[in-house]
Amino acid sequence: MSRAPMWRAIVALGVIAASLFFALTQSARLGLDLRGGTQIVLETKDSPVVRADAESTQRALEVLRQRVDALGVSEPSLYRSGQQRIFVELPGVQDPREAAEVIGRTAQLTVHPVQGATYQQDANQGKPARDGSRTLADPDQKGAFLKLGPTVLTGEGVRDAEAVFDQQKMSGWMVNLAFRGQAGKDWARVTGAAACAPQGAPERRVAIVLDGKVLSAPDVNADVACEVGISGGSTQITGGFGREEARDLAALVKGGALPVPVDVVEQRTVGPTLGADAIAASTQAAIIGLALTGLFIIVVYRLLGALATIALALYGLISYAALIALGATLTLPGLAGFVLAIGMAVDANVLVFERAREEYLGVRALKSASAHLDKPLSIGFGKAWSAVVDSNVTTLLAAGLLFFFATGPVKGFGVTLSIGVLVSMISALVITRVLADFAVRRRFVRNRPGLTGITSTGRVRAWLARREPRLVHHRRRRLGVSALLIVVAVAGIGLRGLEFGVEFTGGRLVEYSTSRPVDVDAARTAVTDAGFPRAVVQESGDGDISVRTGELSNDQQHTIRTALAKEGGEVTVERDELIGPSLGDELRRHALIALGIAVATQLIYLSVRFRWTFAAAAVSAMVHDVLLVVGLFAWLGRPVDSVFLAALLTVIGYSVNDTVVVFDRVREARRRDPAADLGTTANKAVIQTLPRTVNTGMGALFILAALAVLGGDSLADFSVALIAGVVIGMASTVFTAVPIAVQLEGSRPAPPVRPERSEDSGARSPLERRGRARDSGAVV
Repeated sequence: MSRAPMWRAIVALGVIAASLFFALTQSARLGLDLRGGTQIVLETKDSPVVRADAESTQRALEVLRQRVDALGVSEPSLYRSGQQRIFVELPGVQDPREAAEVIGRTAQLTVHPVQGATYQQDANQGKPARDGSRTLADPDQKGAFLKLGPTVLTGEGVRDAEAVFDQQKMSGWMVNLAFRGQAGKDWARVTGAAACAPQGAPERRVAIVLDGKVLSAPDVNADVACEVGISGGSTQITGGFGREEARDLAALVKGGALPVPVDVVEQRTVGPTLGADAIAASTQAAIIGLALTGLFIIVVYRLLGALATIALALYGLISYAALIALGATLTLPGLAGFVLAIGMAVDANVLVFERAREEYLGVRALKSASAHLDKPLSIGFGKAWSAVVDSNVTTLLAAGLLFFFATGPVKGFGVTLSIGVLVSMISALVITRVLADFAVRRRFVRNRPGLTGITSTGRVRAWLARREPRLVHHRRRRLGVSALLIVVAVAGIGLRGLEFGVEFTGGRLVEYSTSRPVDVDAARTAVTDAGFPRAVVQESGDGDISVRTGELSNDQQHTIRTALAKEGGEVTVERDELIGPSLGDELRRHALIALGIAVATQLIYLSVRFRWTFAAAAVSAMVHDVLLVVGLFAWLGRPVDSVFLAALLTVIGYSVNDTVVVFDRVREARRRDPAADLGTTANKAVIQTLPRTVNTGMGALFILAALAVLGGDSLADFSVALIAGVVIGMASTVFTAVPIAVQLEGSRPAPPVRPERSEDSGARSPLERRGRARDSGAVV
């Protein structure tokens, strides 16, 4: 074994060993959409005295972290995003009402002396007067109001707060407060002043106020000395609280006041069963899709196909281990990206095997051909490298845009897709090559070259050899058909419109599961009777009911749930998404920016790698594919949401991926013979790469079909968009991208260049030189 194969084998074994270590010793971090829970996105706002910037948002984050920790949520996650966004993830929390109320309140705790009481509401109810006093309702006497003096103590002086059972009254819970530093002295001073008032007088009370509401206004005990007060740096808040009320109050007080107000701009709740079902369905789809894909490439490429299937299984292991090692969160769209990347990983293997097959068939007349199986295979890996890199870079560009412009679970799709693309190159160019090199050097295989699969023509290649089709000719006719399809797609967008999801429009979408089947008309009537006549009520999934509205509070969501319970028995929330109008506008804007940048980056990259004419042709075909997929969803009335955006950007990557493979062949042929007719050269390039296009497309379609059938409603639209994109992308490469490139090159030809001598004189083996001498562009 030479030095290069040995190093490849060592690298492959090292990567596999490290992957096994991570996979067996650690578990993937699941997103809330897979394990269930609530995610709340808060946006800080300017206050009269504090600006909402990165510093104040970070301080607000620390306050919220203390509150969430006090609530006792298992493994919560809080982090800042940008200047004014705070993400709060609460695993296992299914009712967002309590969580949103607790973490989103400003919790401004203040202590005031009571200056008097009245049964008539004062004109400055709740508002500070010039002397700093204000009038608030008395919590201990209905209809009574307390006149409070200026603030003498704030929540910043509270060191600790704990909910405890009232052992003396044995009738409720209270909150023990512990003060810090000067706050303890301030408490002693205000209680000492109150102790000087006669028993029963309002002035003997001290009011504890939270967010403009008097929580408790207890009398100072008779044993407290005048002007001395309650010392010791602690006290109790009483008020007949229940256990949960006292616990939430303690969490608020202990967390302190937020430095700036916050608004809930996004809220997502996922039931625990939905995530478990999604994992099971996606796993089943991955197994079935991988099995079908493996069976397909084994039939086509025999022994090498079997080795590639083993490499694909190892690809899955390495991708999973990379996800764990990077600490990335696995979301539902991310899981779909993980499964999809398995299908895309087939592409690099197919590119190599088809190039190896061409090299072997080019010299199969030589008697020694069977003795040199390793040579065409090595040449295949070398020649496929450029196309593999170019095609994967275009997909990585789309995945990177998803990471930077998407939010929530869809960001995880960009992460897993990026990992999958990078690992697929390692799988194909290192692991598959190690296995293939080892196999073709065995005497048993050398004596039976037909086992390898690269000595046969293949059905697609044989059909092309018999027909010799002129696929690139009649350019105007083919471009006319493409233009007609675009008109149909645009007509669907204009006439039917796009059914934007709540991510882009704002509003709330709640999916309810009922213990008894509920007719959608009965559910619609129940929701209307509950006071929501404009809500859109539809059947979703296996008998679930989805309700979509504009603005809807957590209490109103609970009201709808109660109304549905009268019809369907026990009701559980499977999915709950709330998007504020400002965030909806932002996501819509980001979607357009992401699509625009996707087009621009692909154009720039392809202009650098090829000529601007080829780049313009590839981008034109990509825009054609995107419009057709969007038009299809418009005609079908399917939702356009962030998951659809993920599918659309993946279609962009896949479309350019397919086109790049053809253009790579055209570039290679033009370097050998710049004077050749471009139309003829392009036609040969299409014919040469068509077997790869068909085989790769079939591999991806197996995976996507499994996802569409088994992935459930959450992934069905995603899979349909990608299936359409794969089929349209394969056709547009031949009938749109290549004709446009030939047309543009005809009007703007490249300057003449001398043929590269290295193509002939620099060949690395006699086998390769003989193959090149026979016009490697022909189909044999």
